[in-house]
Amino acid sequence: MRKRGPTASAREDAKRLIREKSGVIRTAEAIQAGVHPRTLYELRDAGELVQISRGVYRLTDQQPVSNIDIVTVASRIPRAVICLVSALAFHDITMQIPHTISIALEKGAETPRLDYPPITVHRFSGDALTQGIQEHTVDDVGVRVYSPEKTLADCFRFRNKLGMDVVLEALRLYRARKPFSVGELLKYAKICRVENVMRPYIEAML
Repeated sequence: MRKRGPTASAREDAKRLIREKSGVIRTAEAIQAGVHPRTLYELRDAGELVQISRGVYRLTDQQPVSNIDIVTVASRIPRAVICLVSALAFHDITMQIPHTISIALEKGAETPRLDYPPITVHRFSGDALTQGIQEHTVDDVGVRVYSPEKTLADCFRFRNKLGMDVVLEALRLYRARKPFSVGELLKYAKICRVENVMRPYIEAML
């Protein structure tokens, strides 16, 4: 006997659920809400859903996602925090174009498997992990990203990997484009244990 595909009602119910999720949904979320995977595949095959990453779908009639890579990472790895050059780019305080999405995870946390976009995982712990996190909404998807000041402190901490030219460029752009908060900069410099390194550069810009 030929197996019956998803009914029109099931497809409409699935689309309504995805719209409630701002047009983007993970397979696990859909299944948990009662949507059969077969329904997702049928919607995909009909061109009503587009797969933006493994296990992440978006309705094709939604407005284009403005930052698809960030949205995909936030959808697939909700506990991740966008950091370093990716966070600089998010805050528009770098001229660099990130080739991967840099995320911070707790030491010991399982390394995520993501087909696309490419990610670089950095292991943080204690206050260096939990402090300075901002909650943003990108295309109605929640994104966790470190504040500009926390990001700058992290960049000083990773200056040998990033290059001091990238770090100082970011500090100059922060000075030009954001409220220059010495207190916040020094607060996170202390948390990241780079206060002695950062302070002379901060004072030179006062």
